[in-house]
Amino acid sequence: MIRQKTARIAGTKNLRKRRKIVAISDISLTAGMRSNVTSLQQTVDLLNRTQVRLSTGKKVNSPLDDPINYFAAQAHMQRASDLAMRKDGMNEGIQVIKAADNGIKALISLVQQAKSLITAARTANASDADNLETQFDEIRSQIDSLSADSGYKGVNLLASDDLTVEFNEDASSTITVTGFDATVSTSGLDISAAGDFTSSVVLDAAVDELDAALSTLRSQSKTLSSNMSIVTTRLDFTANMITTLQTGADNLTLADMNEEGANMLMLQTRQSLGTTTLSLAAQAAQSVLRLFG
Repeated sequence: MIRQKTARIAGTKNLRKRRKIVAISDISLTAGMRSNVTSLQQTVDLLNRTQVRLSTGKKVNSPLDDPINYFAAQAHMQRASDLAMRKDGMNEGIQVIKAADNGIKALISLVQQAKSLITAARTANASDADNLETQFDEIRSQIDSLSADSGYKGVNLLASDDLTVEFNEDASSTITVTGFDATVSTSGLDISAAGDFTSSVVLDAAVDELDAALSTLRSQSKTLSSNMSIVTTRLDFTANMITTLQTGADNLTLADMNEEGANMLMLQTRQSLGTTTLSLAAQAAQSVLRLFG
């Protein structure tokens, strides 16, 4: 008897549980309420999207938002990044050329000083001529030292080093600035050591060498100026191109903050109205229930 009673109690409890599960699964909303719930869910999704746009400032934050614009903007930004690295290289190249140009200007000044010594030697006595010879050789020594000190970041155009500057992202567009020997050696400016400064023949030969050295330095200065102009032009072009690419990427991805702010206000209003409408629908259902109370 006890076992039968226990079994009946357990069976009754299981039956109640099954009825409760069935009752829950049988719950259904009215068509109006279901429509309101769906509308609210869509509004929440739009609110979340608008909040992301307002926080990031972009309407396209991932490929899911707009794959075409997203990857196009990524390509623009990648190219802009590559060009930015080339821009740094061009800036460094300009400094190398400037260092060499400054060296040439200083060398021209030294050569002109040497020529003035030759002019002075033509009217000097033997003792003064010896002193002028010493000064002349000191200038030759300073020419070599100055040439060696005209490098920048390990590149010295006055020591026969060459400089290659890359302009575009794949390095297919470049310019090579060829260096030269700016020392007094025969392979360079070819300025011989001081001879007998009392001899007009020696002085005339020295003047010829100095004039040739000046011509070489001025010619190299013009070449460097031309190369500098090319690199500077490409630098300005690259800076403008980077700006163009970044603007293009922004046009594809940036959100209109005024529009998104208006959307947020509208969606918040819609959400409030949807919640109110759902509440009214629920009250209508409760009114029907009261008819059976």
